Amino acid sequence: MEKHKKDRIIFIDLVRAFAVLMMVQGHTVDSLLNDQYRTFDSLAFNFWFFMRGLTAPIFLFSAGTVFTYLLRLNKNPFKENDRVKKGFKRFLLLLGLGYLLRYPTPYLVYFGDVSDLQWKTFFTVDVLHLIAFGLLFTLFCSYIAERFKIRDRIIFPAAAFLFFALYPAVSQIDWASFLPLPIAGYFYQGTGSLFPLFPWVGYVLAGAFLGSYLADNPGIFKTRKFSVSLFSIGLLLIGLAFIGDAFEMAFYGQSTLWTTSPNLIAFRLGLVLIINSIFSVLAIRIEKIPSLVVQIGRNTLPIYVVHLIILYGSAWSVGLYYFFAHSFNVSNTLLTAVLMLTLMITMVQGVQVVKVRIRKRKLAPERT
Repeated sequence: MEKHKKDRIIFIDLVRAFAVLMMVQGHTVDSLLNDQYRTFDSLAFNFWFFMRGLTAPIFLFSAGTVFTYLLRLNKNPFKENDRVKKGFKRFLLLLGLGYLLRYPTPYLVYFGDVSDLQWKTFFTVDVLHLIAFGLLFTLFCSYIAERFKIRDRIIFPAAAFLFFALYPAVSQIDWASFLPLPIAGYFYQGTGSLFPLFPWVGYVLAGAFLGSYLADNPGIFKTRKFSVSLFSIGLLLIGLAFIGDAFEMAFYGQSTLWTTSPNLIAFRLGLVLIINSIFSVLAIRIEKIPSLVVQIGRNTLPIYVVHLIILYGSAWSVGLYYFFAHSFNVSNTLLTAVLMLTLMITMVQGVQVVKVRIRKRKLAPERT
């Protein structure tokens, strides 16, 4: 059992490390690169922009995978599963951090100087809010599955499909016209929200399905069959996306593949599965990956929070964006991105060194 557990953690951590490092460089480049270099005539910018669009789906998918994998490893009933309680605590932590990062004033209880724009920014739904509610919906689906004896292979894909399928309709509603702004922001981008629940929670729930499958099939990802299956399903989804786009062109005379179309969701999810299949192959071939890579995968939250504060600041500090927003040339932008990645990796390594030293000090009296 321990061997299988270790193997699965290697596979998942590779994906998580890749996702968070992609997010760090994506935010850095997007905040600093001068607008004159943001041209789709550039092959390099096209590739960067394409990969940036995949970062969030990979990050969300891996979050759902890890959470549900740990949840389903514990075979106790829902109310007796200690992972459920930890899940609720994680929900509150992520939600609190999400709002704290956008806190509108340096004063904890005085809001007299807060402008309408600052309030709007504060209520913007970002990836931490989204993951928080994604985990909450995962717990809800787990409870429903147990209560009504529905298998994970049905409940999680069905819930994910619901969030994906309703997206085109939900995105067209002006939710702010009849809901308070703090609530409306969770439903559509018209409030400035980057990650409304529809369709983005769907990626978390899709990852939950994979996490449940891994927990129920110890060591399965070490087989070629698993990698091939992930790759094949990914290709199928991409194929369906392009077929759906062709139908759109034939019946409506236009393509919405890169906007609000469900075809874009299928395309992204397909690519996410293919990327997961690639990392599962790497996990088969690599007997032992560097511990630093594992630690990066396990410390995605502090990496995410710290790099955002450095870039965009907080209510109590200013970030690089304040001084250099969209002002760097390509060379300076790439250099800054490399420095940011190096800083985040060094931070993780430093924290790990401190943890090891603390652990050794605790063990020292026992040895004497």
